[in-house]
Amino acid sequence: MTGDPAGLADAARALADHLRFHQAFGIRDLPLAGEPLGGPSAALRRLEAASAGCTRCKLSQGRSTVVFGSGNPEARLMVIGEGPGEEEDRQGKPFVGRAGQLLTKMLESVGITRDEVYITNIVKCRPPGNRNPEPEEITACAPYLAGQLGAIQPGVICALGTFAAQQLLKTREPISRLRGRLHKLGGAVVVPTFHPAYLLRNPGPEFRRQAYDDLKLIRREYDRVRGRAAGA
Repeated sequence: MTGDPAGLADAARALADHLRFHQAFGIRDLPLAGEPLGGPSAALRRLEAASAGCTRCKLSQGRSTVVFGSGNPEARLMVIGEGPGEEEDRQGKPFVGRAGQLLTKMLESVGITRDEVYITNIVKCRPPGNRNPEPEEITACAPYLAGQLGAIQPGVICALGTFAAQQLLKTREPISRLRGRLHKLGGAVVVPTFHPAYLLRNPGPEFRRQAYDDLKLIRREYDRVRGRAAGA
């Protein structure tokens, strides 16, 4: 038998991610004919279409729109926050308010643009009053996030804030103990840091310095997974 072993491995991984996504929604039988699996972009389009009009939890009752995610479907760096805010709910895109503007500046401070990364949240609909998502809401949204992670397969994940970091890492440790170091999640490393909204509320130099240290760690790991030396 001849063929490209690397290509076969990629195809097998794509098929496994495809099946896990459908399994998460309780789908047990799939047709053999139809649209080919495609790459990350096609997988994300299918997943976003599946999320449109979602009523899997009560957050659907008060939202204006589903804020699925945006960015580079082949990103090596994925940024994950807690949930959409008021401006995100209005525009249908993640991190477009004041916190999003600060996030853009944070990434740019270490030479990373938003066009390079993929940005999403733990839950895709705005919780009322920007409260923390409840357990059943997180569970309802989990297949979407799992599908995004499976499609993109990032090498580095930046977890913004205590809530996102705790959910991804399945821990109750506060952000003060999680930040500043690497955590494994499947084939990726997770680097927790302060949420931009927290930095806006606490503009002191100490928090900004710690956040910048985290961003430099993210930059180092981002270069590593792309096979480049820092500063090259």
